[in-house]
Amino acid sequence: VEFLEDLRTQTGYAVRDVLTAEPDRIVMGMSAETFWGGAEGAAAFEAGIREQAGGLELSTGAAACDAALKKFGARRISFITPYQPIGDEQVRAYFTDMGYEVQKVHGFACTSATNISEVTREQIREAFLAVDGPEVDALVQAGTNLCAVEVAAELEQELGKPVIAINAATIWHALRAQGIEDKLTGFGRLLE
Repeated sequence: VEFLEDLRTQTGYAVRDVLTAEPDRIVMGMSAETFWGGAEGAAAFEAGIREQAGGLELSTGAAACDAALKKFGARRISFITPYQPIGDEQVRAYFTDMGYEVQKVHGFACTSATNISEVTREQIREAFLAVDGPEVDALVQAGTNLCAVEVAAELEQELGKPVIAINAATIWHALRAQGIEDKLTGFGRLLE
């Protein structure tokens, strides 16, 4: 919680600074804050960023994952995160508020934001497989510093179901919202 409070302050500075580039859209390269407080908290977060950015639209990890799940028609999901249990609870609350049935959760309980990047590909793969099952329509990964895009793309082919890495979903969401339909291979079905 202390980390997120500091993040809110730093996010304000980041938005202020990035606006000097006169972007067409804000793309949030972080996810914990975008899930915090469930659907209501996510909406308030987006509204706050929009206000700071003079009305500019944005793509957040939470909204992008929701849009991706809707695109695939998934209702029953499992997810993995790098978070401590309090963060996992926030992600669960968001997805539940959005109408999904959360089946299983695996949190790595990383002790710092930089520690997240030390989780290995094999650990990510094992976590996805641990939360999968026949009752699961799609798998989701939260935590933008958790490098899961390639593992998710591989597992999508292996498991025959959507495996949504938050970074791929966020880029997909931002590109499509801006009318950019370019296809990128090797990063999962959303971008392909």
